[in-house]
Amino acid sequence: MSLQRITLQLARNPGYPNGATDIGYRIVAPLDADAKIDVEAWRAEREACRVTRFHPDETERASGVLTHRGAHWRFHYDEDAEGPDEEGHRLGEHVFKEGEYVSVRHHGEEALTYLVTDVTPLSELD
Repeated sequence: MSLQRITLQLARNPGYPNGATDIGYRIVAPLDADAKIDVEAWRAEREACRVTRFHPDETERASGVLTHRGAHWRFHYDEDAEGPDEEGHRLGEHVFKEGEYVSVRHHGEEALTYLVTDVTPLSELD
């Protein structure tokens, strides 16, 4: 399975009644035929599975890797200034198709909801 670039943008949440297109994540991960993260393909491609947090506030931007342990998927940031790991709520069970919703717990706070706005094979981005 080829790697996909998945874009998540902040959906309606407390404090963001209209969501925010400039706050979110770009995830590079392999998806299976059901558009869920493919664990076996991730194991084979784990070094290429990256996460970028985008935000208008430069101090909130971060980049790291997509990690997996048991049933939990996390965004691991290797620099202290980027903050602690973030957990995707039941990320392994989510379908990554445009229009679907995903929850991410940012800096250990209450989980926020994000809208999947784009899923593009990396091969099409070259």
